[in-house]
Amino acid sequence: MLIELAVRNLGVIAEARIPFGAGLTALTGETGAGKTMVVEALNLLAGGRADPTRVRPGAGEAVVEGLFVSGDTEWVLRRVIPAGGRSRCYLNGELTTAAQLADLTSELMEVHGQHAQQALMTRQLQRESLDAFAGVDLEPLQAARTLVKGLDAELEELGGDERDRTRQADLLRYQIAEISEAALHLGEDRELSSEGDYLGDAVQHREAGRKALGLLCDDGAGADLVARAVDALAGRHPYRDLHERLTALQAELADCVIELRDTADAVQPDEERLDWIRRRRQLIVDLERKYGDDIAEVLLFEERARAELRDLESATERRGQIAAELEAARVSLLESAEIVGKGRRSASGRLGVAVEAKLGALALAGAHFEVQVEDSDDLPDGSKVTFLLSANKGVPVAELTKAASGGELSRVMLALRLVLTAGPPTMVFDEVDAGVGGESAIAVGRALSDLGRGDPGSAGQVLVVTHLPQVAAFADNQVLAMKRETGKSTVTTITALDDESMRVKELARMLSGSPDSKTAVQHARELLDAARTQVG
Repeated sequence: MLIELAVRNLGVIAEARIPFGAGLTALTGETGAGKTMVVEALNLLAGGRADPTRVRPGAGEAVVEGLFVSGDTEWVLRRVIPAGGRSRCYLNGELTTAAQLADLTSELMEVHGQHAQQALMTRQLQRESLDAFAGVDLEPLQAARTLVKGLDAELEELGGDERDRTRQADLLRYQIAEISEAALHLGEDRELSSEGDYLGDAVQHREAGRKALGLLCDDGAGADLVARAVDALAGRHPYRDLHERLTALQAELADCVIELRDTADAVQPDEERLDWIRRRRQLIVDLERKYGDDIAEVLLFEERARAELRDLESATERRGQIAAELEAARVSLLESAEIVGKGRRSASGRLGVAVEAKLGALALAGAHFEVQVEDSDDLPDGSKVTFLLSANKGVPVAELTKAASGGELSRVMLALRLVLTAGPPTMVFDEVDAGVGGESAIAVGRALSDLGRGDPGSAGQVLVVTHLPQVAAFADNQVLAMKRETGKSTVTTITALDDESMRVKELARMLSGSPDSKTAVQHARELLDAARTQVG
């Protein structure tokens, strides 16, 4: 409950400290006296947008403070709005954010501004009102919708058309198979080049060996001549060293002849092997043309292709899993939507009857109120909820935008609030009685008083900004906003009317514009007495 509100330098309010009690409090005063500034101050404490132009001219900043109490817990909320720069928020003396203030005050206070009637025309508020009345649990539906949305996004991230992925996988498999079947190994191209050169000249290699053998072994050839030289120098002392060297050369030539003969005999032309080498080398050239500059790059390409194929196959498998999960999630979504729709359809008739009964108490006895629910898969909540009203007997129901005047719309909103008893302990109505008068105004005042009494055994709190004396008469407390000119400026003072004579005088002003009129004063007393009688 709101215990006290302090406002400084906000609009026409230079300084105000307003105490609040339980029940219905009426804030009255002349037009332009600053009543709406009080509602704006409460909106600021609720995390609303701070407008620097609302700072009182000549002041550096506006300050709003509110003391709220719930059970044994107290909260002091403070909002500072500089004439230039960003606003600051405080909770129990510590800096906080406007969003945190909004979260807290959503449990403490509900503000119905002058445009709340227009909000009532929106599909969202109508749907939320029905859900609140029916006790519809939207969490399963929202969770199912979030899951479907997430799976759709994940499926989108995996991307591509199924045919494109299949073609890409087939291409990768072909490339991997082509390289794998070649069974390449590093350095193979150099080995094949060397062996190819050898086999390509095999005949010439063999002929060269045989020719060398002939030059060494034939009669009168190299080996024979060296043997003759050794014999010629044998036993000749002057040639002893040369004889030893020629003897060693003779032995080396003998070894060379043996090795030369073995090598020449081993050289065998192999056209089949040579042809295979040529084909193998061409295969390597073809693979390098497709996949890399050398065997190392070709093998690296194969490794990367295998990794890409694994990812692609994994993605395909994951897509299959997601598709199955998505199908199950959509089934769950439909089931959740059906449960929500069923709950709404089941409660729509009861809400219509309940609101219609309250409208009867608000001087709209001939009104008929219906709640229409249409299921739709295209809507995020699964249903289209429409409030329909016939304000007079014999007139077909129509949407609120077409069927209700401003005053009737105000009473529909109040009736709905009365039906939806679950709410925060403090409710604020800014001119909810706009467009209402006479007997209807009395009904609105009585309804606001009932709302301010809360549930049995608990104290509610309602603040209403009103121009109607019939409504103000039902208030448990009354606060007067009065402006006066001081020099070149206008200042608003806000006073709690604790004395009954003060209330009577203000009600008389509201009735006739003349607070000292005896007739108006008498009428004001009658209004107060009648209101007290009706609320017991």
